[in-house]
Amino acid sequence: MSTYRVSSDEEMSGNEYEEEDEEEERSSVWSPGLHEHRSRSPATTAAGVASVNRSQTQDAWKTEDDPDTANPGPPTFLPKRTPGVQPPLTTGKQTPGAIFSQFFDAEVLKILCENTNSFAQKKKETGKPFPWKDLTPQELTKYLGLLLYMSVCNFPRITDYWRKNSIFHVSYPAAVMSRDRFLTISSHLHFSDPDVDAVNEQKMGTEEYDPLQRVRCLLEMISSRCKAAYHPRQHISVGERMVATKGRLQIKEHVDADKPTKWGLNFFVLADVNGYTIDYMLHSGEKQRASGKGLAFDVVAELVNREYLGRGYIVYCDSFYTSPVLFRHLIQQGFGACGMYKQGRTGVPTTKLNALNRKSKRGSIRWIRDGDLLYVRWMDTREMSLCTTVHPVHGGETVVRWQKTEDGRSQRAPLPRPTAVSEFNKYMGGVDTSGQMLTTNSVHRKTRRWDVTVFQHLLDIAVTNSYIIQKELSSALEQKPLSRQDFQEQLCAELLGVPLAEPPQTTGDGHFPCPTSKGRDIETSQRASKGRKQCYFCKRSTPWMCEKCGIGLCLHLYGQNLAGNTNLFIIHTISSCRT
Repeated sequence: MSTYRVSSDEEMSGNEYEEEDEEEERSSVWSPGLHEHRSRSPATTAAGVASVNRSQTQDAWKTEDDPDTANPGPPTFLPKRTPGVQPPLTTGKQTPGAIFSQFFDAEVLKILCENTNSFAQKKKETGKPFPWKDLTPQELTKYLGLLLYMSVCNFPRITDYWRKNSIFHVSYPAAVMSRDRFLTISSHLHFSDPDVDAVNEQKMGTEEYDPLQRVRCLLEMISSRCKAAYHPRQHISVGERMVATKGRLQIKEHVDADKPTKWGLNFFVLADVNGYTIDYMLHSGEKQRASGKGLAFDVVAELVNREYLGRGYIVYCDSFYTSPVLFRHLIQQGFGACGMYKQGRTGVPTTKLNALNRKSKRGSIRWIRDGDLLYVRWMDTREMSLCTTVHPVHGGETVVRWQKTEDGRSQRAPLPRPTAVSEFNKYMGGVDTSGQMLTTNSVHRKTRRWDVTVFQHLLDIAVTNSYIIQKELSSALEQKPLSRQDFQEQLCAELLGVPLAEPPQTTGDGHFPCPTSKGRDIETSQRASKGRKQCYFCKRSTPWMCEKCGIGLCLHLYGQNLAGNTNLFIIHTISSCRT
C-alpha cells in the first residue's frame, strides 16, 4: 500500500480553515517540509503571475453536482516502444544471470576493472606498498556474486564469513576468494578515472567542480541500461529515495525525524507501477536549478523525457513537485499529470467561497477548473487537495467508510470519491514499491566511502529490476515466477559459476567395515585367526578391513583422534581413502 494514501495529513495546517485577511493570503509561503534544501517552487514568472491573477478571480468552489464540461480527458498514448520487457530479453527463456547481465554487462565490468586497477596502482606509487593483482572481469563477477551471497546469508561483519573455529562457520566464501583479497578489492574499488578525479579536485570551490565525478560514469551507465531493458506503461510516478549514509558530504541531506532514513543521499526516481526503476537522478545541490523555475520543476522535466518515453504518459507526484507551471509544461510536452498540492503554492486557487471547512461532511467534494488544470478538494478523515490535467471531477467512484447514523450507531456506508483521488492512490505507489523491494536482501553495508554506497545502491537497483523483468517474462509465458529470494540465490550461483543445487559433500560413501575373510574360502572357526591384515594406521593385526578399499583397519579406540575417542575405521571413512 502506498504511503501517499494517507498523505492527506500533510495538507492539514493549524490555521487552514481560519479566516485570514487579504494581506496574510499574499504573504503565506510554503514550509520546506521534508527536505531542508526545498524552496518555493516554481519561482514567480510571467506565467505564474498570470495564473495567480486568474486564481484570485475564480468563482466559488463547485460541488460534485455541478457539471464539468471542459474536461480535456487523458492524452493519446503513443509510446516510443512497446511497453514492457525489451529485446533481446523477449526471446527464449532467460535465466537470472542473463537478465542481470543486461545491467552489469561486459562494458561496465571492463570499465570498473580498469579504474580499480589504475586507482590501486596510483595508491601503491604514492603510499605504502601492498600486494595487488590486477582485477579481471571474471574475478569482479565473482566479487559481485559474493556480495549477493552476503545479502542472503547476512552476518554483521564481513570477516565473519571467513571464520573457522565457530559454530557459525560458513565454508563457501573461502572457496571462492580469500578474505584478504575480498577486503583488498573492496577498499580499492573505483568507478571513475583517477586522473580525471585529480583534475576535478583542483576545481573544488569553483562552478566547474563536479561533486558527483567519482560516480557519474557509473550512474549514467546503469541509468541507460535500465531504460534500454524495459519500457514503462502509461502510468508512471516521480518520487524520492533516501540512501543512508553519515559521511561528511556536501551532497548529504536530512529529512524529518518520522522517516526511517534521516541522513543520506537523495535520489529522485522515476518508477513504473510494478516498482521498476526507470530512471533516477542523484541530487547534488542547488546547481541543478538551471531553468530558474525551482528544483522540483527541473527534476520532473529531466526525468520525464519525451525523447525516450514518447507521448501520452500520465505522471503522478507528491506535493513537493505539483505546481501549475510544471503541469502546464507537461501538457505542452504531451503528458498528463496528477498530484497533491500545498495550500499557498503559487498559482493555486485561493478563494474561500464555498470551500471545505472543519464542519464539512465526510465525502464532500469541491472543485475549480483553471483552463486545463482541475483543482479538487475532498474531505475524508482529513482534507486532500489534488491537481490533475486528465481526470474528471467525479466518475461515480465510491469508497466505504464507517459512518455514524442518527441513533449513534456506526455502520459502513459508501461515500463519493473524486476520480483523481482513486487514480492517485492506484498509481502513485511505484516509487514506494520500488523502495520496499530494494530493501529485500539488500547488499547495502556501512562503509566510509560514499561512492561505494552509491555503487551498492545501483547494484540493488540492477538486481531488483532484473527480478521485475523475470516476473514480467514469467507472466507472459503463463508460468509461476521465482520468489525474490529464490531469484537472488540463483543469480548468486550463476555469478559464482556453481550450480545452486550442489549436493553436499558426503564422506565415507561405500566405506564400511567387513571381515578380512569376506569372499575367501575359510572355515568359520578360523576366520578370526586366518586372513588377518595389518592396520594401515597402527600397524597391528586386525580381522577387519574396508569393504571398498580392501586395506586393513582396526576398530579399537586409538587416542583422541578428531573429536574425542574415534576408532580408526571412522578416521579412514572421513578421509575417504585419500591416503
